[in-house]
This record gives sequence, structure tokens and C-alpha cells, in this order.
Amino acid sequence: MKITELFDVSGKVAIVTGGSRGIGEMIASGFLANDVKVYITARKEKPLLKKAEELSTKYGCECIPLACDLSTMDGMDSLTKFIASKENHIDFLINNAGASWGEPYTDYSEKGWDKVMDLNVKGIFYLTQKLTPLLSANSSLETPSRVINIGSVDGLNVPVIEAYAYGTSKAAVHHLTRILAKRLVGENILVNAIAPGPYESMMLGSAVNHDYSFIESRNPRKRIGSPEDIAGLVIFLCSRAGAYTVGAIIPSDGGLVGTAGHDLS
Repeated sequence: MKITELFDVSGKVAIVTGGSRGIGEMIASGFLANDVKVYITARKEKPLLKKAEELSTKYGCECIPLACDLSTMDGMDSLTKFIASKENHIDFLINNAGASWGEPYTDYSEKGWDKVMDLNVKGIFYLTQKLTPLLSANSSLETPSRVINIGSVDGLNVPVIEAYAYGTSKAAVHHLTRILAKRLVGENILVNAIAPGPYESMMLGSAVNHDYSFIESRNPRKRIGSPEDIAGLVIFLCSRAGAYTVGAIIPSDGGLVGTAGHDLS
């Protein structure tokens, strides 16, 4: 089979939560560049609308915005109703929206813990549940739909910074991925997770004052992730090439997890 057929995702419909910046924007851009109709979400409406217009113009493909708070049931319901009013099915759901909260151990607040868990874990479960009818509407053994949950290497390794709920939530995302994969594979919905390492984002950037040089120096690949790295992996999982991959947790981290504890000198 030709590469162009093996990795073809054109004509599909995708939702990318948290799609207005960071990894979500990178994923949305990869889809749009390959003729996928993309719905993106974020909480802040004005920058979301601006980003959707920018991406639609850049790639000549539909990027449709919906402002909503996916840490709440109301937000998830509004997204589900909006999509159902526009589409009779969806092919790809990318659960990327996430939050972090950093505080010292002795002061770590319930507010921060609940904010992270509500969006990063509860939001993924219930949004996937609510969108399952649309995911299964056009899926088949030959053309399964896909759910990709964006976890983190902080859910595989012990994080360096004091963001106790974040790493815990991402470990939960990874295990939830396996549970959902088992439940949904019989409906021809394939669920996998990607565990990104350092990529340029508001979340990571704010923690390092947007200076990634130290992080790059400690990475086995000596750089942070690029849009091509994350978009390429997502397209693999969503295309025919990835149709036999189910319940996997795939690091995209330059080797941080895979080479941990090994002397590469």
C-alpha cells in the first residue's frame, strides 16, 4: 500500500479540545493541513475565534470554534449538542484540554486538586461517553473511529515540580485509556493515549519563563517537541496505519521515558 493511502485522513471530521494553542493547536493544524474538518474548543472565546479563523485561512479547510468549559457537565453538554446539530458522525476525538496546578506540598489546595482532576480526568471520561453515539455512527471494522487522550510523561515518571494533581491525573488518564479501549473496541472505536514530554506551550512555558534551553539540554534528543512530532503521531493513530493499535500509551518525549536510568555516554 502506498504511503499516501496508508496515512490518508482526508474527508474526516475531528474534535480537538483545547485546540486554540499549544499541543492542541499543533494537532488541529496537522489535521487541517491534511483536509480534515476540525472543531476546536477552549474556554476563552475571543482568542478561540481568532485562532479558528487564522487556521481556516492558513490551511483552506474548515476549523470551527466552540467556547466551552469542559471541566463542567454543562460545558460538555453544550459541546455535544453543538456537534450533534452540525454532524451526523465524528471520526476522531482528541481529548487534549488540560490544566495544571503548582503549589508546595504543605499548602496544596483542594481547589487546585479539583480543578485539575475535573478537567484532566472526569472531563475525558464524560465527554467520550457523551460523544460515543457520534463516534460509532459511521465506524466499522474496516474504518474504525478514534479517540486519542493526551496524557503526559509526568504520568509515567515522577514529576520534578510540585504539581501533585497533574502527574496523578495523567497517570489516571493513561489507565482510563486502557479501560475505555476495552469497552469501546467492540463498537469499532479505537482508544489510545499519547504521553507528551516537553513541547512549547503556555503551561510549560509559564513554568520555565518560556526559556526551554535547560529542558532541551537534558533531553536525549537535545530539543523540545515540534508540531510535526505530535501531529505525525496523531495522524498515524487516526489513519489506516494505526488501525491495529488499541489501548496503547505512546510517549512522545525525545526519549525521556525510554532511556531513563541508562547511561548513553
